[in-house]
Amino acid sequence: MYSGMNPMMNLKTHIYLVPGLAAGKEIFRNLDFPSDLFEIHVLEWLIPEKNEIIANYAARMATRITERNAVLIGVSFGGVVVQEMAAFVDLKKLIIISSVKSKNELPKRLRIVRMLKLYRIVPTGLILSAQDLTNYAVGPRSKKRLALYNEYLHVRDKTYLNWAIYNMINWRRVNPDPEVVHIHGDADIVLPVKNIDKYICLKGGTHIMVLNKGKWLSEKITKIIQNN
Repeated sequence: MYSGMNPMMNLKTHIYLVPGLAAGKEIFRNLDFPSDLFEIHVLEWLIPEKNEIIANYAARMATRITERNAVLIGVSFGGVVVQEMAAFVDLKKLIIISSVKSKNELPKRLRIVRMLKLYRIVPTGLILSAQDLTNYAVGPRSKKRLALYNEYLHVRDKTYLNWAIYNMINWRRVNPDPEVVHIHGDADIVLPVKNIDKYICLKGGTHIMVLNKGKWLSEKITKIIQNN
């Protein structure tokens, strides 16, 4: 749910960040927002309860947002989760980065995986290596970059990974939330822009642009919030 402008204009706007699949708070370290305008909070992943549906999980995540009229930002699978969280909090703005707004924006290969239920075939335990987890979360990368991404993709609890992979592939939302601000890179090979509708384009941006395009994203997000 969304609220209007904060009547107490002298207060800082609180920004809550949710990382991507398997990522920790370190993924946001290249974002830099004006400290006189914003207070930054990172909501790291909770371990899902047994057979927990995404709405219940989102409700639990949303209890950690203590400020009204906040800005909520999610990256990749975190973008899916923040859209579910929005039903439980009053927000000034909801922003997703390198993500999708409905199941129809998922790439064809993931829709095939969903249709054939191929995610049930490979146990999560087999993709817990840094190499495989990096390929799954951000796409194929060179060996020299593996150590860097390994630093960010360190949430390897099997319960969480099974749950996250299932809910990314099987997200049921059909109609996008018109209030969502979507930022996407035109060089994203994990979630290609050819499947994405109504987004702000970052030329040359990849699926991990939150890591290497932090300055651009920080400035763009600041303008988006201030132009509310």
